[in-house]
Amino acid sequence: MSEKKHRVSRRQFLNYTLTGVGGFMAAGMLMPMVRFAVDPVLRKGVDQEMVAVAQVDEITEEPTRVNFKIQQVDAWYESEEPKTAWVYKNEKGDIVALSPVCKHLGCTVNWAGDKNNPTRFYCPCHDGLYEKDGTNVPGTPPMAPLDGYVQEVKDGTLYLGKAKPRGGA
Repeated sequence: MSEKKHRVSRRQFLNYTLTGVGGFMAAGMLMPMVRFAVDPVLRKGVDQEMVAVAQVDEITEEPTRVNFKIQQVDAWYESEEPKTAWVYKNEKGDIVALSPVCKHLGCTVNWAGDKNNPTRFYCPCHDGLYEKDGTNVPGTPPMAPLDGYVQEVKDGTLYLGKAKPRGGA
């Protein structure tokens, strides 16, 4: 056997060396960028804390719009996000807190917003209707009920958390 078959030429050595060094440099530059983009996605979501919105004794059987603000963290950006809820007491005296976001196109629903339906939530975007309890009216565009807020009553104050989807149509 000749030694020439197993030798690496000068050109091959330089090629392997430069490729290896270039690969390490590229990895060193790309890894921080990849981590910057992927890290917020992989980070476990933080549950929204409960926010005081109303005194329980002020809540009536008529749905009332309640405005409040939450602290929101989007990756590295923190902001104060305004939110709204429709709050009322049902026939049993239980407090109901509904999201005003229509499940059809995300427009804002209003209580008694349509003169032909004074006891329903109305979405003006495509004439969507919801019953007082937030269930969608069959034959109108929304295909799901309004989301309900996670709620807690403590010391006579209503606290709301995150809006969660309720049962389907």
